[in-house]
Amino acid sequence: MAGGGTDPITADERTGVLHPDNLETFRAGWVRPGPGLEPVVESYWHVRWSLPPGAGLRQRVVDLPAVTLTIEVGDVVAPLVVTGVHRRAWERTIRGTGEVFGVRLRPAGLAVVSDLDPVALLDATVPVTVGLDAGLHRLLATAAGTGSPVERAAVLDAAFADRLEERPLRPDQALANAVVADLVERVRSRAGPTLAARFGASERAVQRALRATLGLGPKAVSRRIRLQEVARQLAADDSPDLAALAAELGYADQAHLVRDFRAVSGVPPGAYRAEVRGRRALSAG
Repeated sequence: MAGGGTDPITADERTGVLHPDNLETFRAGWVRPGPGLEPVVESYWHVRWSLPPGAGLRQRVVDLPAVTLTIEVGDVVAPLVVTGVHRRAWERTIRGTGEVFGVRLRPAGLAVVSDLDPVALLDATVPVTVGLDAGLHRLLATAAGTGSPVERAAVLDAAFADRLEERPLRPDQALANAVVADLVERVRSRAGPTLAARFGASERAVQRALRATLGLGPKAVSRRIRLQEVARQLAADDSPDLAALAAELGYADQAHLVRDFRAVSGVPPGAYRAEVRGRRALSAG
């Protein structure tokens, strides 16, 4: 059932990788999910690296509000991992040689493939063991036993399709998927009555749907998506000034953007932009 194709992940995409030029070092790529899996899988991705002995590559990511499953090999945290939604940029120092195949789930995806609580996974990166969730462990371990990213995607496509048949989406889970997809498409959008009205739902229904699937409410989800776009634009060579960027993305003012970005990424947007450009110039030289 796998989509079968792979594409490189480029530095100008909205990935949330705060040093997007590292994507080339990681030989990062997407694998397209198979048809019919949109309710469960947002994307498959893979990275591979080989660094000199003693070298380390610090990577920070403002990821989409999504639960991620990973199969990891080499100098890694654990062979099978589930990562919950992070409210701040998550950070990892890459060392040695290794590779990761990841599954970015739709909001409803975790409930389809696992019994884990998204609230318990907030800000956490947890090894997937038999004791944590035997079914999820079996699913990921089966995919880990295959070779290429495309082969792993094919195994997971089939497994996810079976799970979706066993656990079809409830209306609140479908609502969560639709709301997040809408916020990703309309980056300026904010949580509130207008957002809920687009789906014929109450604000309370949207809040419950997102908290049940991601562990966060709509304001936090919307903020995270918008900050990912802020990071993408700041990292571009032709990025706009902060006032223009704040206006474009619907912030009340530039100061609001600065506070939001610093709170999540740990650095002010101006310093982040200078850091990215400095590293890029150093690499080019």
